[in-house]
Amino acid sequence: MSHVEQRISTSVLVIGTGGSGLRAAIELAENGVDVLAVGKRPKSDAHTSLAAGGINAALATMDADDSWQQHAADTIKESYFLANPHTVQIVTEGARRGIEDLERYGMPFQREDDGRISQRFFGAHTYRRTAFAGDYTGLEIQRTLVNRAAQLEIPILDSVYVTRILVQGNTVFGAYGFDINDGTRYLIHADAVILAAGGHNRIWRRSSSRRDENTGDSFRLAVEAGARLRDPELVQFHPSGIIEPQNAAGTLISEAARGEGGILRNALGERFMSKYDPERMELSTRDRVALACYTEIKEGRGTPNGGVWLDVSHLPRETIMTRLPRVYQTMLELQMLDITKDPIEIAPTAHYSMGGVWVRPEDHGTDVDGLYAIGEASSGLHGANRLGGNSLIELLVFGRIVGQAAAEYSAGLEAQRRSPAAVQQARAEVDDLLASDGRENVRALQRAIRDTMTEHAGVVRDDVGLRAGLAELADIETRMADIGIHPDIAGFQDLAHAFDLKSAALAARATLEAALERRETRGAHNRSDYPHTDPALQVNLVWSPTSGVVREEIPPIPDEIATLIGGEVSTEGKLVE
Repeated sequence: MSHVEQRISTSVLVIGTGGSGLRAAIELAENGVDVLAVGKRPKSDAHTSLAAGGINAALATMDADDSWQQHAADTIKESYFLANPHTVQIVTEGARRGIEDLERYGMPFQREDDGRISQRFFGAHTYRRTAFAGDYTGLEIQRTLVNRAAQLEIPILDSVYVTRILVQGNTVFGAYGFDINDGTRYLIHADAVILAAGGHNRIWRRSSSRRDENTGDSFRLAVEAGARLRDPELVQFHPSGIIEPQNAAGTLISEAARGEGGILRNALGERFMSKYDPERMELSTRDRVALACYTEIKEGRGTPNGGVWLDVSHLPRETIMTRLPRVYQTMLELQMLDITKDPIEIAPTAHYSMGGVWVRPEDHGTDVDGLYAIGEASSGLHGANRLGGNSLIELLVFGRIVGQAAAEYSAGLEAQRRSPAAVQQARAEVDDLLASDGRENVRALQRAIRDTMTEHAGVVRDDVGLRAGLAELADIETRMADIGIHPDIAGFQDLAHAFDLKSAALAARATLEAALERRETRGAHNRSDYPHTDPALQVNLVWSPTSGVVREEIPPIPDEIATLIGGEVSTEGKLVE
């Protein structure tokens, strides 16, 4: 089967066209550097666009006492002390500049009457520091970045699936891939590669990602290129994703629904948050509410579909229509459900990869020269629990920094590398898959991985379950050797799914092995067999297929931040046995 192969050269290649990839590409283009961005999904529909709540920066427009140091302190405390303080400082100190960049690109922030950017409270922040645009902030940021990229005429290839990052002598020199629609191959030569292809939360059965995104592509591409992963076990579960219809399972019901006065009940009609956090009730932190919902379902008080009820029907109709318009619309479209009259059936949903590719704090470079990772693909900022609104500001700060770092790296090269052997290996990988005609169905194996992860590595984990998960995964990996790929009229989706499956398997293995090693309960990582936090495990876990899981020390917290960190993060009521 011979395919047309296009050869392209660029100074910097950006893989992923969500918020972080676009922000990096914009930085490069504004500095006159040749850049190409490629994505497997339409840029207008990136995961970034699903972020509803807002974007954090200590602008002090509403609370004069706020500072980047306090923002850093809140972030580190909420990370259960697993965040890298250097990474945190870079993001919180650079946040104001990130917001100014968005304003310069034309972002329509909500403002006060006197023109100040309005800011609201978001879970676990000391002050009001979350800027927003309605309940669709991420969508507005993505639109703003897409528009700015268009003004700069940045070339974006929307349906190109990158299968391999090309490396020679631990130095990156480009990437290989194919067009999902017509199978055209792409050999892209580049001095530097920025990996911005998201996380791995789609390897769970219910996930807030769309069906074909966040399957762990970043993890596999980085690891196969020679990089490592950090804290893959630290995954944030959002408390409220819908259960039906199956193809939309995991679609988020915004936390605004609880913020406006929504009530959680189990199948018996009990308002169960009183058992888990009697003071804050439904307004408790994300990890606690997710754990409470999970516990009710696990102990047999869930709905027949395995969920709990989130009810806003007691609120005035006007409140729902003005404050929760997206929730109202979504439920009407997906289930013909009128939330002004009926409760919503929800369950905890895999939402965000807090770990990711191992990177240096200062420039987000990886172990491979010329390869960088940003956004949800990277690690270091969120630790064991992400502060709401921090992911969007992270994109802007590190998008800018990494754009500059990649430009400098490219400018400093004395020669452009090539390796016919590496290119041939990438080519052969695609050829072999296209020729495979086995009995196993790629979609069925993807579902098997999601079932395994949901069953054994969900909100609560234990030794027996994680080992069972690894045994099931080993069986799935064996079956993967016998898959059949059949490109058809609909294009090369089948081939794309086969690579998604490879990524999912690698991400699942890393997650299970690291979760087994983290024998403690900390933040979003709950071990029912180790209900307490272990000071000896206040470390990052770094994974690679060759070295397994290795512990990495976290640098000390600078004094100006440490003095602002309040009391210990309470674990009381966190794991109800």
